Amino acid sequence: MRIPKPIRQAFPAIVLLWCMLNVSGQDPARLKLVFAGDIMGHDSQIASALQMGNSTTYDYHSCFMHIEPYIKNADIAIGNLEVTLAGPPYKGYPAFSSPDQLAQQLRHSGFDILVNANNHAIDRRKSGLERTLDVLDTLGLVQSGVFRDPADRARRYPLIVEKNGIRLALLNYTYGTNGIRVTPPNIVNYIDTLQVRKDLQKAATAEPDFIIALMHWGLEYQRTENSAQQELAEFLFDNGTDAIIGSHPHVVQPIRMMEGNRLVAYSMGNMISNQRKRYTDGGILVEMTLEKSDSTRLVDYGYLPVWVHKAATPRGTAFSLVPAATDSIHYESMGITPGDAKKMKLFLEDTRNNLTGVPERKIGK
Repeated sequence: MRIPKPIRQAFPAIVLLWCMLNVSGQDPARLKLVFAGDIMGHDSQIASALQMGNSTTYDYHSCFMHIEPYIKNADIAIGNLEVTLAGPPYKGYPAFSSPDQLAQQLRHSGFDILVNANNHAIDRRKSGLERTLDVLDTLGLVQSGVFRDPADRARRYPLIVEKNGIRLALLNYTYGTNGIRVTPPNIVNYIDTLQVRKDLQKAATAEPDFIIALMHWGLEYQRTENSAQQELAEFLFDNGTDAIIGSHPHVVQPIRMMEGNRLVAYSMGNMISNQRKRYTDGGILVEMTLEKSDSTRLVDYGYLPVWVHKAATPRGTAFSLVPAATDSIHYESMGITPGDAKKMKLFLEDTRNNLTGVPERKIGK
């Protein structure tokens, strides 16, 4: 398929993404997407990664090994990277900087795109933002939501991705950055409806088959969306968005199918973190399947509930994402104690109750 010249000029990144993400031999009419919530890096997670590595290197393999097959089965996997990769000293809350090995493991585990427009995007100011972009570029992870300068944003945004003959436009915004001001010429995409409308109009010139907005919004620890989220979702849909994927509240909020077969997942909760209170110790991966014939439609969707397990190992505490519906026959091999199982089952029950009627996905374990 040849990309038209006007689109190549307006969105030069599309050529790179076509080369990176298009894989031959797949059904040209279907595209499976997987989205992950807040990828955090608290102090205990950094200490655990060091224990799993050695005195000088960090190893995050245990974090994603149980869900890696599910992520890799997606045509495109997208996560919300809610830390900077600003280099040492490594630190968790409130000014996150995680080792580069976290991003390396995300790439190895199957992630293709990371979005960075969130309230921790500039925890380490200008140098942290720019180093994060440098690391992601070096690793071959496509990024969106924050930019080095206006020229970088004009060149890369909205993010246009094409695979299996289906072209996506991806947009990413945050409600704020914890009161820290962006240092010019850096740019963070804030939720500004005037700018969002302009971006959606620009995205339309690339003639995408489907437009997805990834929004960092809502109130922390609230298990139902608020009126501001509802109003913003309506605005996005009215201006051409086909689906909305949300993050920030650190708990799972409802997934709703709106008029016109338009999906909004208000919050995926935490993907991985050290938050341990009820509702915060896990999250969901949201799955969507698109099908293109004369038009492109969302033909299937669902969620995979995942729980953060802190397993005791001879080398120390290992963080590990576990499919929350894992059968009990696997508990011993995964180091899940009866106490762990009780907490995981409570998280699963809470999540199912909040997503009544939404199809649930399961994987082997």
